[in-house]
Amino acid sequence: MIKDRIADVLKEVEARCRKSNRNPSEVTLIAVSKTKPLAMIEEAMACGQTEFGENKVQEMCEKASQLEGGAVNWHLIGHLQSNKVKKAVAVAGLIHSVDSLALAQEIDKQAGKIGKCQDILLEVNVADEKSKFGIRPEDVLPLVREVAQLKNIRLRGLMTVAPYTDDAETNRPYFRTMHDLMVDINQKNINNISVDVLSMGMSGDYGVAVEEGATHIRVGTYLFGERDYTK
Repeated sequence: MIKDRIADVLKEVEARCRKSNRNPSEVTLIAVSKTKPLAMIEEAMACGQTEFGENKVQEMCEKASQLEGGAVNWHLIGHLQSNKVKKAVAVAGLIHSVDSLALAQEIDKQAGKIGKCQDILLEVNVADEKSKFGIRPEDVLPLVREVAQLKNIRLRGLMTVAPYTDDAETNRPYFRTMHDLMVDINQKNINNISVDVLSMGMSGDYGVAVEEGATHIRVGTYLFGERDYTK
């Protein structure tokens, strides 16, 4: 049952926080509901889950409209194209996947039109994987300085999708690098910038990510089961 799976994840988060001298309240579980039916989201909501992540703007918007009135905070965690920004800004509480100044500027523009200050994260391709989106670690600070000039965006922190692995420990150095990047940003004392969100860790490696400072973990497969992308 989803209820049991959520309880398992929260219990593991608590154990990992205890091991690394952190408070479990610092860690937010995002239930990644992409490709999953509304019934599963509603089942998770009944257990008190309020944070949900979607990869595609259209799917996020459709689910949001069908769950209108529910206390859901939507996280857009997939790649965002400029022509989908308007719809994304209308629904997403936090956009995790900003990977260019041009995209940040479009988000700023669309958010301004509806009087919103949009929370965003910069996506970092920390392992330099050719198949993934995100900026290189060395490009983070220059982009932060540019984003700091935008009026309708609030940069909250960083996100990464670590390499798929059967051994979560192999991703520890990447998670540590992400944490160091966040610390570095705050030490620069850039005007309008104070970051506190580190979105990293998924079903297979969220425990290690929590030990290395993750504030938001994105868990889907463990909670909802394997996805059928043929549908």
